[in-house]
Amino acid sequence: MPSLRSHAAALSAAVLVSFAASNGALAQKKYDPGASDTEIRIGNIMPYSGPASAYGVIGRTEAAYFKMINDKGGINGRKINFISYDDAYSPPKTVEQARKLVESDEVLLIFNSLGTPPNSAIHKYMNSKKVPQLFVATGASKWNDPKNYPWTMGWQPNYQSETQIYAKYILKEMPNAKIAVLYQNDDYGKDYLKGFEDGLGAKGQSMIVMKESYEVSEPTIDNHIVKLKSTGADVFINITTPKFAAQAIKKLAEVGWKPTHFLNNVSASVGSVIKPAGYENAQGVISAAYLKDVSDDQWKDDAGMKQFLAFMDKEFPEGNKLDGGTVVGYGVAQTLVEVLKACGDNLTRENVMKQAASLKDYRTEVLLPGIKINTSATDFAPVSQLQLMRFKGEKWELFGDVISADVGG
Repeated sequence: MPSLRSHAAALSAAVLVSFAASNGALAQKKYDPGASDTEIRIGNIMPYSGPASAYGVIGRTEAAYFKMINDKGGINGRKINFISYDDAYSPPKTVEQARKLVESDEVLLIFNSLGTPPNSAIHKYMNSKKVPQLFVATGASKWNDPKNYPWTMGWQPNYQSETQIYAKYILKEMPNAKIAVLYQNDDYGKDYLKGFEDGLGAKGQSMIVMKESYEVSEPTIDNHIVKLKSTGADVFINITTPKFAAQAIKKLAEVGWKPTHFLNNVSASVGSVIKPAGYENAQGVISAAYLKDVSDDQWKDDAGMKQFLAFMDKEFPEGNKLDGGTVVGYGVAQTLVEVLKACGDNLTRENVMKQAASLKDYRTEVLLPGIKINTSATDFAPVSQLQLMRFKGEKWELFGDVISADVGG
């Protein structure tokens, strides 16, 4: 009898040991290149120089945000090592910097790199390497294609959704409009244009009187504005990056052309576009927003805005609070921190993408009320809602309802 009892005791001890071992295996930390017990290496590519350098402030804001996170102890005890390179908005340079980040710096992921042409240049490379190209800073609809590109995800509302909203508004409020379009001659400009034309439908053929493209290498777009004015159009669709958006607003005033002016969201910054172009020249311009605007008094007692302003004062005092890029940088950095926290001790590239695709009603408090971030294994478009706004005085005024417009890749 004693031998039977001792045999049973030995067996239960063995089961306990085996259970403990398997539990230990479950709790084991998992790392891919770029992650360790002490560090998470994150890569980033921004146009700190060149024609789109106005966007460089996004990268600077992110660097300040991650420094603040590190000063508070990091993420689950790990410090963020944020490695950000300049590509001057030149796709060949982007390829060079991405290879350096992945193969030399061995980052865990590349985060919020800016621009449609630059990100397009590394799209296949990042997916072949199975390195997350996460929360890219471009609204091209192709980033929402988890089936073919499972390692790439956008963040902001996509361009086609935005211009479809403008098209719907024009069809409703100005059904007999004569429309002139200025767009940047690359993937970014063409994506916005496609959304607009799709939104107008068959009627667009007769409504659009001229489509004029410009190259990002041109020093000025003044001649394009003069050409578009000559059409007699009463609606102007302005698909430009900040430098050219400011030029367009200024030139319209100079030549006395006063169409209903729609300006794409990526150039709606009061600090880097409207103010340099002159407040008086931007009156009545229509755009769409998904983030709170620092210059708008309605947010002065808003808890999220207070938090953002406190961050700017303490962590990034040299940054321009009126520049929409600082709000973007803050919001997207906050979203990445949320994803990395959710990863826990499983800091593999696969788990980073899994957590990024599992956001449910997440809000960074710089988003407009009613707008939430939702992702899934089949939906890689985190923000897909916008609200129309009109420029009045020295600020944007929101109008209408929050509009949802999902367009897949």
